[in-house]
Formats: sequence, structure tokens, C-alpha cells
Amino acid sequence: MNKHPIGAWTFDEDARPLRQIMGRLVVASPGAGFCPITGDINSWLRNNGALDGLLTLFLRHTSASLTIQENTDPDVQADLLDAFGRLAPEGGGYRHHLEGADDMPAHIKAVLMGVSQQIPVVNGRLDLGTWQAVYLVEHRRQPHQRTLTLHYLGA
Repeated sequence: MNKHPIGAWTFDEDARPLRQIMGRLVVASPGAGFCPITGDINSWLRNNGALDGLLTLFLRHTSASLTIQENTDPDVQADLLDAFGRLAPEGGGYRHHLEGADDMPAHIKAVLMGVSQQIPVVNGRLDLGTWQAVYLVEHRRQPHQRTLTLHYLGA
């Protein structure tokens, strides 16, 4: 008898006890653009003995974002930055401008892209597809130090 007739399977058939781990990751962004953080996250998972579970990432800022995106062709990132620039341009007549002309567009982009991700962890690594990576997307022109909270729940 086929245990999983629809092609599904269970990673943790030994039902190991769950545990949770929390931590912080600080990312120094060089200014507007995509900052790859997949390697840093996988290192954190490995250093904490994570096996199989779920990782929640939360970016503690309102003018930057988290995304999972193409990791091979840099034109994808450039095209995305251009598209978001058209959606939320500087000089768009915004009321909020106390922190500079790039701040309100950065808030809009962060709302559109989001500040959190949930990613399965399998065998101690993010279970991303071949062409996927996790990025912090800085929407401000100047470099910033950005902080993420990481929460792992799993075996």
C-alpha cells in the first residue's frame, strides 16, 4: 500500500521533539539594492544545530524589505529595482519627507515587498529552489545597518 498516494512525504518520520531558537542577524547594506543573506542564515542554522523545521524571518525596519528571488541573473534584480522605482518614485508629491526624498518611496516599496518570510528548513539548510536566494532589499540610497529577528521551530 502506498503510504502517500499523492506524492507527499514526511521529513521527520521519527517524530523528534520540537525546539525553538531565536536570534538576530545584522546586515550592513551598502545603499539601495539587493543584499544576499542566504549564506548568513544557513550559517546561523548550522551553528545552532537546526535540522528540519520552519524559519521565520522578520526585518525590524520600515524602509527595507525581505524577498526570495532569482539568484543567478543580476538583470532580474536591476529590473525589479527599476519597476519599484516607477511604482514609488522620488519626488512623487508625498506628505512625509522629513527623512529625505528617498524615505517615503522606501516605505511604499517595503509595504509592497514585505518585511517577513517563512522558509522550510530541511537537513539544516533553507529549502530554497535552485534559482532562489533570500535578500534584504535596501530601499534607501545611503548605507544602513538593518536587523532581522530569526525564529526557528523544528527538530
